[in-house]
Amino acid sequence: MFTFIRRLVATAIAVASLLPAGVATAAPCWHPPVTAPVTDPFRQPACRWCPGNRGIEYGTPAGASVSALATGRVSYAGTIAGVGYLVVRLAEGRRVTYGNITAFHSMGDLVVRGSAVGVAAGRFHLGLRDGEEYVDPSPYLGRWSSRPRLIPTDGSSANPPGPPRVTCSRT
Repeated sequence: MFTFIRRLVATAIAVASLLPAGVATAAPCWHPPVTAPVTDPFRQPACRWCPGNRGIEYGTPAGASVSALATGRVSYAGTIAGVGYLVVRLAEGRRVTYGNITAFHSMGDLVVRGSAVGVAAGRFHLGLRDGEEYVDPSPYLGRWSSRPRLIPTDGSSANPPGPPRVTCSRT
């Protein structure tokens, strides 16, 4: 029996060594929370109180729906200096900040990935914190893309494009 367990463990270690590095801890690929261009990218401040952009800004029109990046619990819902914010704590501990929104949720609510978290009140801010450190959310966001298709050259009508999908770069 002991020999069987030892062989089983050795086999598991051998199989695990064949997997690419980082498989278990691969970065998430979140759908963008809005369909709008980024107008102001993340700029890491030089110090805690220094200027910078602790997230990314989207050029959303007022009234645009904002979707949850991932499932988590609301840890803050309210206004700061007259601007609406919603903070969602994810299972692994990171916190996602949705700013300049009118929030649909209250403290403690469960937010499900892809569900509406609010409505943009104009330019929308997306922030991400790992512990107390602000990090750039851009590497975690996929990009909307369409599948390439052939266009007929004989004058016949083309097939309609398929639905857009999110693709992620793994750099």
